[in-house]
Parts: sequence; C-alpha cells; structure tokens
Amino acid sequence: MRPLVKRLRRWLYLGHRWLGIATCLLFVIWFVSGVVMMYVGFPSLTEAERRAALPGLAWERVTLSPEAALGAAGQHRFPRELRLSMLDREPVYRIVAWNGGQHTISAADGRPIDGVDATTALAVAARDPRAVQPRGLGTIERDQWSVTARYDRLRPFHLVALGDRDGTRLYVSARTGQIALDTSATERFWNWLGAIPHWIYLTPLRAQAALWRDVVLWVSGFAAVGALTGLWVGLLRVRVRRRYASGSISPYRGWAAWHHLGGLVGGLTLVTFIASGWLSMNPNQWFGPRAPTQAMLERYAGVVEPRSGLDLDRIRAAACADPTEVRFSWLAGEPRAILTCREGPPVVCCAPDGEGGRIVEAARRLLPEAALTRAVLLTGEDAYWYSHHQQRRLPVLRVTFDDPDATWFHVDPATGEILGRVDRSSRAYRWLFHAQHSFDFLFLLQRRPAWDAVVWLLSAAGLIISVSGVVIGWRRLR
Repeated sequence: MRPLVKRLRRWLYLGHRWLGIATCLLFVIWFVSGVVMMYVGFPSLTEAERRAALPGLAWERVTLSPEAALGAAGQHRFPRELRLSMLDREPVYRIVAWNGGQHTISAADGRPIDGVDATTALAVAARDPRAVQPRGLGTIERDQWSVTARYDRLRPFHLVALGDRDGTRLYVSARTGQIALDTSATERFWNWLGAIPHWIYLTPLRAQAALWRDVVLWVSGFAAVGALTGLWVGLLRVRVRRRYASGSISPYRGWAAWHHLGGLVGGLTLVTFIASGWLSMNPNQWFGPRAPTQAMLERYAGVVEPRSGLDLDRIRAAACADPTEVRFSWLAGEPRAILTCREGPPVVCCAPDGEGGRIVEAARRLLPEAALTRAVLLTGEDAYWYSHHQQRRLPVLRVTFDDPDATWFHVDPATGEILGRVDRSSRAYRWLFHAQHSFDFLFLLQRRPAWDAVVWLLSAAGLIISVSGVVIGWRRLR
C-alpha cells in the first residue's frame, strides 16, 4: 500500500499545483470583486424608485373598466398582474399574463398600446423626481446592464440620461413605456470591479443564459476542487510537534510559506467561499423554486375568470389623496384593489372585516393536499426573513404546512400579497450559500460594522492565499 499511497499523494500535489495555476488569478478577482459587491450591487430598479416616478392617477380620464381592458388584451384568465397607472398623461392598464406577456391598454379609449416613441419615453423619464435635464441617448436592444432574460418582454429600450449629479440613466421600454431599469455613474463604474468579474457577467456570454450557467458551474467547480486539494496538501505538510530543521511548522520559504501558512489559517474559508459560490448556480436543480406556482396563486385568489369584481367609482371613493397606481387582485374569492399612495402606506379597497382571518383561510388553499399547521405574525427579522441588500417588509405573516417539503409562505398581512415561498431545500440553501458566501448571520448584520470587519478579514486571508498562489504559479510556469 505504501507505493500506492505515495503515488496518490504525488497526484494530489500535482493536481493542486496545476488547478491552482489555472484558477489562482480568478481567486484574486473573486475576492477583490466580492469586497466591492459588499457596497455596490448590480443595477436594478427598486420598487421605491419605480413608484416615485409614477404620476398621479388622472381619474377623470379613466373610462374603461378592468374587465374591458382584460378583454382588449385577449386574456381568458385573470392575469398574474393587473395594474392601473399612468403613461405620461394617459391612464393605462398594465397586464402581465401568466406566460410573461406584457399588454398595455389605454384606460381612456381602450386601444392597445404596442409601442412608445422617443418623445413619449423622454416625457416618462422627466416624471422621475431625479430628473434635471433629461435627454435621449438613443435606442438599445441589449447592453451590459440589461443583459438578462428578465427584460426580454420589454425590449428594445429608449435610454434617457436624467442630467442629475449621479449620472442616472433610465431604460424606458419601447413596447410598453414602463421604466424597466436605472443605473448611476457610480454603479456603472464599480460594477466593472464588482459584479461583472465576480459573476463572469460579460454581455456576449451572459446573453446566452444556459452557456453562461455551464461556464460558471465548471469554472467554479474546478476552483473548488483546487481549493479543497490545497487545504489537504497544507494539512499534510504541516508539522506542529516534530518541526522542520528550521524550527518552522512549514517546509516552505518566501511566497510559498505565505501560501502554506495563509492556507492553514484561511483555507477552510476559501473552500467554503468557492464551494458556496458553486452552489449558488443550483447544480442539478437541488434547490426548489422560491416563488409560488400559478396553480398555487390561483387557488389562493379563488377566481380564475378575467374579471375584477369592483366598481371603479367605489375604488375612487376609497382612494387616498394622491394615488399613483391601483393593483387589482382576488383573495379567497373576494375582489380587492390595492392603491399605492404618494405618501403613506397602501390602501386596500374594499377589504371586508376580519381581514387577518380571511388571509389565513385563503392561505390554506395554497397546498390543499397538506394541512396548515401554524400562522405566525413576525414583527422582527429572523434567520429566514431579514434585510440584506434587500429591504424586507414587516410585519409579515408566516404560514407553515406539513407537506413533505415542509413549505412556508410569507404573506403581507396588510395587502394579502404573497411575498415568498420557502421549502426545506430553500432553507438549506440559505445556510449552504448565503451564510457561507455572504456571512449574513443576523447577529452580525444587526451590529454593523461588525459584519463588514469579519468579511474584510476573511477576504484578506483569501487574498493572501490567492496572491501568493499567483506568484508561485507564475514562477512555476516561467
């Protein structure tokens, strides 16, 4: 067995050496970009930014009922989303079908709106409170910031610069007139040092989602094996009791010693960072979906027919002083309209008494084959509902089921909206990815800058390993 063990050990050393040479520069890039991403995320339009740019609803111009709008859009089921808002000076119904299709119907005369010109897009952008001197920058199909498939139903875009100090640019859909995305000069600069290299987010590659996913899986997979073999080699070569002739626990000198000793201190962190990054791509679909299915949402609504069930005059009477949007939905067979107000919380029209009980009763329909075992109102954050780069709504109602996946749903108790679905695999993902990759432990997040200090320290240890690996790898190649 001794010759076999010796041969396997040699292959272990050689495997780590060449995997390290192939991936060590990527490790440096990942650690540096990861620190940048702690403070600058990839550009996106937040819900608060979207709502702030909505003009006040021109009720006097709304003549079309929601049912008529659904008919004009050719909807045979109640859609995923039905909203009444403004397209510059014109009230419109915005409909998102279950297949993702987008429809815009004029609430003034019922005509379908299939396109928006540059002049209208500029007027829409001028409604944004950040606008100073808006100017059009032309039309684009896809760029670095709008590369993902989520924007496919809205392409192409009118790109508008707002002329503000932050260098904000808005992407206004040439199909629907919606603002789909905003970017600032700070985001555009720092993301070239952050998310783009970290996620290997180059436009030609990321535009091909399946290819990009395979590339990230294979690259991060090889990197994880390289990190794991390095930790193994480091433990095999260390001597604590019977030290080397120099008196050191390591046989190496110079950069190699930094690599060895750094790996002993931060090697486990390095392995968990890279392995959790690999898991973030959900290999083999090990982790379940985090959104409710269409069937779940339709059971929760209790209605599938394309009708709203509410009179516009009734909604207008219940409206706040300056409404900007109305969202139509159903809850356990009861119609409702959720009005977004310029100031203050949303107004629900026309919810019956005993709203909390009705939400729980509707929630039972989400999984009819399982029993709802618990409904808890969370007034504070916990390990599975917390804010980190994304603000969570509170209070929130958590309902749990006894199905084989031990599913939870989070529901807004004020509006009845389902905010998320969490099953056993999702909770495992929270600990296997988020906890190990972002260190988003609640006791650290609630005591910032403690979280920043810990992640900076771990990243510094990873950089010592990575930079020393680049140096000794280059020397080996040379």
